[in-house]
Amino acid sequence: METGPEPELLNVIDIEATCWDGQPPPGAVSEIIEIGLTVVDLRSAERVARHRILVRPARSTVSAFCTELTGLTQAEVGTGLPFADACRLLAAEHRAGARPWASWGDYDRNQFTRQCRATGTPYPFGHRHTNAKIPFTASHGLRKRPGMAQALKVAGLPLEGRHHSGADDAWNIAALILEVAARGAWPETTT
Repeated sequence: METGPEPELLNVIDIEATCWDGQPPPGAVSEIIEIGLTVVDLRSAERVARHRILVRPARSTVSAFCTELTGLTQAEVGTGLPFADACRLLAAEHRAGARPWASWGDYDRNQFTRQCRATGTPYPFGHRHTNAKIPFTASHGLRKRPGMAQALKVAGLPLEGRHHSGADDAWNIAALILEVAARGAWPETTT
């Protein structure tokens, strides 16, 4: 039996975090409340899996502003995993330490770094991260790096689902990455 080429998998991550209209309340810090993850097979040029991990915040609550932006409520994220468990899940079930990963911009990587350091949680990802904005901007000859919704317009792709939903945004970012890869402009991620 002949099998196709080995998949070249990439984790596409988009997070949502507690946020406020203005400064956070005293003692509150921005914490991850949703991790959206879409797995892309760069060889077959398709999105092969879609995941959503809700994370229970420990040092902040979901504001009305945050609910309006993300659609997430305090009651909903209250059912989520503690942050350390969510990181373990990323490592165990999604091979986050071994698989290359991408996000739209550096916010997601920086927020994970900050929150892991603040909570003493092992960082779940490996070192092969791509800020997808950079190859997208270059492949389209743009002078400024666009936000995800603007990039979808530039690429002629639909915005699927709700903007500022981690799961939907990861799905849309994955479509942008596949568009960049189809142009031959996605950087090599294999070791």
